Amino acid sequence: MCYATSLRKQREAIEQKRFGNLKIRFKAPSEYRPYYHLNGFTHGKLYIIKMDEPEFIYPAIWGLVPQWGAHDPETFFKKSNTLNARSESIFEKASFKDSAEDKRCLVLADGFFEPHHENGVSIPYFCYQPSEVYPEGDLFLFAGLYNELDDARITTTILTVEANAFFAEIHNKRKRMPLVLAEDLYEDWLDEGQSQPQLNELIATGFTTQEFQAHPVTRDLYKRGIDTNTPEFVKAVDKGTLF
Repeated sequence: MCYATSLRKQREAIEQKRFGNLKIRFKAPSEYRPYYHLNGFTHGKLYIIKMDEPEFIYPAIWGLVPQWGAHDPETFFKKSNTLNARSESIFEKASFKDSAEDKRCLVLADGFFEPHHENGVSIPYFCYQPSEVYPEGDLFLFAGLYNELDDARITTTILTVEANAFFAEIHNKRKRMPLVLAEDLYEDWLDEGQSQPQLNELIATGFTTQEFQAHPVTRDLYKRGIDTNTPEFVKAVDKGTLF
């Protein structure tokens, strides 16, 4: 599962970074706002790179709405959770199969949150990919799917796969992880010429080899009615202070 993400970088830093051979810029730069914590259940905006316009970054509502639900997205969200798409079934599930064929995307992030269960308590962990330039977490790209409801609204979902050894220790109940793609596979994921078997192979083997780190953060993240979009919610805490 991946139901919360961060994207803390300023617009200029994102546009200056090269993602493999992709050189990208925001379609509507004035609308971009960095964030420390985005709860997927608010259906806020993720930022994606689409198959048909790989040079641009678009805002997209988190939670894919298929075309047959486009007339009433609010009702669709009440009945369906499409924040994540299980990679094993994207070509079969009605909500995802059309997008899996020709509306694949890359989703920008520089961190995400996963629940770790210990002594019957859920502890949020912040997961990030440190680098020399950004020891607090560099940019990376999830594999995603999208659908365009109309000219102004795009919806999206993040693919998940079975957790590797590192993330199985963190997300120790469901043992899933979002599919963070290896840099050399970005263009392949967006390539309209990829067959279903090729895409399945990419999903099975495409998780990045770049090291992730993770640390516990405050359980206030789970409280309702407070602003979690602040630096406090990505800071490491001593697990002893969480109980």
